[in-house]
Amino acid sequence: MRRTLSALQALLLVLAASPAAGQPLAAWTELTGQGTEVRAAAGAAGCPRAVVDGRPAPMAMRAQSNAEFPQVCALALPAGAASVEIDGQRLPLPTAAPRRIVILGDTGCRVKGLKVQACNDAKAWPFAEVARLAAARKPDLVIHVGDYYYRESPCPLQVKACAGSPSGDRWDTWAAEFFGPAAPLLAAAPWVFARGNHESCDRGGRGWFQLLDAGPAPSACLEFTAPFAVRAGDLNLYVIDSGEVDDRSHAKDEVAAVAGQLDRFGAALDQGRGWIITHRPFWGLVPVARVGPTAPFEVGLNFAEQDAARGRALGGVQMVVSGHVHHFQALDFGPKRPAQLVVGTGGDIGEKADLARVYTERRPIDGLDAGVFSFSRYGYYLMEKEGADWIGTFHDADDRVRARCRLHERRLNCQAAR
Repeated sequence: MRRTLSALQALLLVLAASPAAGQPLAAWTELTGQGTEVRAAAGAAGCPRAVVDGRPAPMAMRAQSNAEFPQVCALALPAGAASVEIDGQRLPLPTAAPRRIVILGDTGCRVKGLKVQACNDAKAWPFAEVARLAAARKPDLVIHVGDYYYRESPCPLQVKACAGSPSGDRWDTWAAEFFGPAAPLLAAAPWVFARGNHESCDRGGRGWFQLLDAGPAPSACLEFTAPFAVRAGDLNLYVIDSGEVDDRSHAKDEVAAVAGQLDRFGAALDQGRGWIITHRPFWGLVPVARVGPTAPFEVGLNFAEQDAARGRALGGVQMVVSGHVHHFQALDFGPKRPAQLVVGTGGDIGEKADLARVYTERRPIDGLDAGVFSFSRYGYYLMEKEGADWIGTFHDADDRVRARCRLHERRLNCQAAR
């Protein structure tokens, strides 16, 4: 029988980890622009005990506790560290050249006003099961493309679907939304975290900067965070912050914000092989209407990002990896432009016009003809290295393979699984 966790069970697992001296509420390994960090949301006794390669290594305070969040502690790992434990819990370390990468995003459970997702139903909000299944694949690396925090409002009275759910930008909500259900996957591999629009300053920004942001904790919420690069073998991951960029805007300040982040990488974007990791897709499509079983009518979005990228060769970028739109989508532009991959499938509800079956088409997007491969299901995407290429498989919430893709240089070709 397949084991599933309800949202309430996942929350209880996290909260149960707090009483012992030094025992953390949660602990994880995070890749940043400065190297590998292990972090812990500390319990009442403060920073937990850390041991690196058999020797004590004191953790430093990353962010002080406050009314909403516990103290967060961090430890920068030396290159070549062979083992790390936090209060006796062994944490994963990065491999020199990852060969199995899990990608997912948009994982939280939506409760905002009268728009309510059934957070207590593991089928209606399957993130815990998706994370468990992805962890069983034993990945070397996990990439989350943003949007962790969705429970912005209290559960409406008499609504059983979300009864007992915490809400607001505070630890209990982040534990229920992310740290509880993600626990098996946090224990399986290091993570790269991208910031989503749900982690903007007027939504989940406090939790984002307290817990997950790759840089030092700032004294106040930042509209845009500094981009950073992660070297993963011969693969470069370029992480940029698009959380505050409006979907429909060509606003000059937003174009400048994205362009400035791309500029920070300089000539690196034209060298080697790399992926841009950012929440909002540069060239994504969102379904807005559908009649019967036909493919939905879709419109483009994120024009400020397109404006910022226009005129750049990006010769060392194979693809842009994003979420934001709650479906799986692969856009292939041929050799002239990086491919666009969208994996906003981790658990949050989608659009009314979404279509569960695979549909394909060719259409112009931002001045280039694109091959479009798309469908809407919950699940995760697993990429495995094969020579110079990456083979991708999309696994749904029942772990059935729904699509197979090959990334060859800049070409991202996908087919429905049979």
